[in-house]
Amino acid sequence: MIYLKKLKLASEQVEMSAILSEKRTCFGTMYPFKIFPEKKLEYLEFEPVTIFYGGNGSGKTTLLNIISEKINAIRHSEYNKSAFFEKYTNLCKIYGDDIPQSSQILSSDDVFDYVMNMRYLNSNVDFHREELFRGYGIHHMRAALEEESYTNLHGLEDYDRWKEVQDALNPKKSQSKFVKERLAKNVDMFSNGETAMRYFTEHIDKDAIYLLDEPENSLSIKFQIDLAKYISDSARYFGCQFIISTHSPILLSIEQAKIYDLDSYPVTTKIWSELENVRAYYEFFKQHEAEF
Repeated sequence: MIYLKKLKLASEQVEMSAILSEKRTCFGTMYPFKIFPEKKLEYLEFEPVTIFYGGNGSGKTTLLNIISEKINAIRHSEYNKSAFFEKYTNLCKIYGDDIPQSSQILSSDDVFDYVMNMRYLNSNVDFHREELFRGYGIHHMRAALEEESYTNLHGLEDYDRWKEVQDALNPKKSQSKFVKERLAKNVDMFSNGETAMRYFTEHIDKDAIYLLDEPENSLSIKFQIDLAKYISDSARYFGCQFIISTHSPILLSIEQAKIYDLDSYPVTTKIWSELENVRAYYEFFKQHEAEF
């Protein structure tokens, strides 16, 4: 699906007019002015999957942020932008049909925060598990000293405590089974890579534009392969459009993806096997081919 068809960036002449219209005489930075005219890049045309490739500082993330602002994409975290960012984006123009309101931008920072939150949550679950282990033993000691009577209950807290004690005293239930059943069932223990992959499957639904900023961060090769297939299938079968910035050869290999090489001058589209980063991987493995 193609919702966003084209982005027209500010031309060098338009940029210059905007700069000259500023009344201030001293500028700390005019970012994102002067980035794209130097690359001879004035417009971008999009496919169901479009990828921005390039080194650090090439403008990949800047383009995603410009698009995000123009389509009012849902954003899950703030990003650094200069005082001129809004002025610049107002000079850009998008062309498309019925941009979905559910469109999102998903950054590597979002994924990192999600992973850290899950690790924090799981650490609390670990703490609760230790409390349950202690409680299991305490209940058995208490049962030897006094009889827990259902008739002595005076409220929900007493009832819950009584149920927990009776559960712990069940001769068919081991300590590990007792603890496992009482832990929060909605918390899963995943590795960082599994958690990061889960972030994408939870946020990418259907019928929307998804802007992904270096999604390969925190993902192993295996999970990058899984994500590439998930993106391809979502674009093909579920009405999604993807615009991605990445260095990953795995993601760059997504079939029929349109790739803009932001390191080239002027910026051009290329097939994934022509890109410098991919060629470097290829040459490395060719040198070590006999070892496989």
